[in-house]
Amino acid sequence: MDADQQTRENPFGMDEDCRNCPELCATRERVVHGYGDVGADFLFVGEMPGEGADRTGVPFTGDAVGERFQDVLGHLGLNNSLPDSDEPELDNAFVTYLTRCRDPGRPPTDEEVDTCEPYLNAEIRMINPEIIVPVGQRALAELAREYTTTDAGEFDVVEDHATTIRGRGFELVPMVHPANLADEQAEAFVRHFLDLMDRDYRQTKGRRSR
Repeated sequence: MDADQQTRENPFGMDEDCRNCPELCATRERVVHGYGDVGADFLFVGEMPGEGADRTGVPFTGDAVGERFQDVLGHLGLNNSLPDSDEPELDNAFVTYLTRCRDPGRPPTDEEVDTCEPYLNAEIRMINPEIIVPVGQRALAELAREYTTTDAGEFDVVEDHATTIRGRGFELVPMVHPANLADEQAEAFVRHFLDLMDRDYRQTKGRRSR
């Protein structure tokens, strides 16, 4: 991956000082847009920035939860850095959130998710991944509502963890949030994802020809 494909700043020129959600503006340290390989086949989507990401400006970094997540990416060959890096060297992976700002005391409201939706849609459209990984229940519900024909209420991230859901235009591979990810669940996710990569991504550096 070329160095200019990945940057600490958001790669699509998105608003770094968004003021659309007044309550979140008061509680966030920074806006956390997506990060990683903009030519990736694999897009990982969480609910909202954690404490570490709010400090570093990079999704899933800066704290124990982020380190757990980056360790999984490392086992998949998608992270060439140590798990505790604040600026991981991601290859064929892009990481982002439903919402870009953090309130430490509560999850985002439906209105806040809707307000940030254009940012996520822009990333999905421009990256055009092969597989989207919803990280956590909220991300699974929102992405299933948008990209499957099944009622989003029928999906459960624990039951659907490390499985493949056929969607409209994308495959979804749900992942239990790293804050709640048991060792056996992490191992199951890695096994399932590596199987997908072995079956469908045999090109150089694991990437399917476009």
